[in-house]
Amino acid sequence: MSSEGTVVGVERLEKVYGGSIHAVDSISFEVGRGEIFGFLGPNGAGKTTTISILTTQTLPTGGKAEVLGHDVVKEPSRVRKGIGLVPQELTVDDELTGRENMELQGSLYGVPYSEAKKRIDELLELVKLADSAHRYVKTYSGGMKKRLELAEGLIHRPEVLFLDEPTLGLDIQTRTSMWEHINKLKKETNMTIFLTTHYLEEADTLCDRIGIIDHGKVIALDTPAGLKKAVGGDVIEVEVAECDEDILEMIRNMPAVTLLDGVCSGNRARLKVPDSNFSLPKILTNFIARNVQVVSVAVKKPSLDQAFLEFTGRELRDDESSSGNEKADPGARKGRFRRRR
Repeated sequence: MSSEGTVVGVERLEKVYGGSIHAVDSISFEVGRGEIFGFLGPNGAGKTTTISILTTQTLPTGGKAEVLGHDVVKEPSRVRKGIGLVPQELTVDDELTGRENMELQGSLYGVPYSEAKKRIDELLELVKLADSAHRYVKTYSGGMKKRLELAEGLIHRPEVLFLDEPTLGLDIQTRTSMWEHINKLKKETNMTIFLTTHYLEEADTLCDRIGIIDHGKVIALDTPAGLKKAVGGDVIEVEVAECDEDILEMIRNMPAVTLLDGVCSGNRARLKVPDSNFSLPKILTNFIARNVQVVSVAVKKPSLDQAFLEFTGRELRDDESSSGNEKADPGARKGRFRRRR
């Protein structure tokens, strides 16, 4: 199924709950060796369910998936030996110290004690927890616990590391620190990393390629630059004092201007143009000539946010205050997005 150099291969993969809920809906993709590959989408889109299948925690309903050349259904033990997983939920033991948690993880993976001790020292240094290694984890901050989880996922030196929402709920400063650790892993070990996220900046910063997933389907897959390029042109948001069908028709008749939504929402219209520097003055001249009162104008250059909106019709919200504990379906959590009307 997979080509040479492919570490993760997925073909028409499906996961159906209750006979009708398609958490994963016939998706296909490949992840190359040494690549940071990201699934971007709202919680509940199918990201966690996909990772659960690839890490042998959940059986698929249909299709096929291979990790490191091993079928996740037929050879689960061989898959597990070659992967590391940092889940959404914290699994570290609060009643143990940081080092004791690491020692327990090494023991579970069968890493010889002498080798584990050396690796633990290196990993605690990597995630900047060496000075806190002998403290009980219950005294750690949320960010420290997340970094300890990352170190635990690396204790057996996996070839593929799965990170499920690795920075969920962290503040911006701690999240940025986690990004630095992940990038360092990529540069120093050429490890293959598969991560899920609903943070646009995280996907843009870390990933070599991004799969946009929504309602269980992969609807776009490319590099961050490729996804932005696919959007094409600039978007101009114009708010007028009063919007009606005559104004919308005027916009439709403007050369090299595309009316994106087809309606006015809150007296706002979204227009797509090849180059806003060239088009905006002409657009405003048309509005003035028709005695249309313009309240505000905003120009958006192609971005990953815009690409997500173009491909899904939804704007992904980077909501710092959301708890992430809500359940959307049996395989993932509720999304935080708003639909464009």
